[in-house]
Amino acid sequence: QVQLAESGGGLVQPGGSLRLSCAASGSIFKVADMGWYRQAPGKERELVAYITIGGFANFADSVKGRFTIFRDYSKNTAHLHMNSVKPEDTAVYYCNARINDFAYWGQGTQVTVSS
Repeated sequence: QVQLAESGGGLVQPGGSLRLSCAASGSIFKVADMGWYRQAPGKERELVAYITIGGFANFADSVKGRFTIFRDYSKNTAHLHMNSVKPEDTAVYYCNARINDFAYWGQGTQVTVSS
């Protein structure tokens, strides 16, 4: 059984920073891409950022220059560093990973940007 566990969500003021973490656990043979999606109320889930097994990172235009993503390959974890956050970054953030050739989702963590 493979699981993804997210942590690090919460309330942050506009212009502030937050770090989200995602840890994969279970019977893992291979972790390919790891990334983050988000879903705001009344909107569809959208890709925020992902990082490949080779370390290539891609970002949504709305977060380029503000968010970074890192992986710790030895621990099967990924971290999303959110800087200069804006109210429109408010959403539930979901970790997504391709593990053993299957796609897995975390349970989601709420990020609220508000003063």
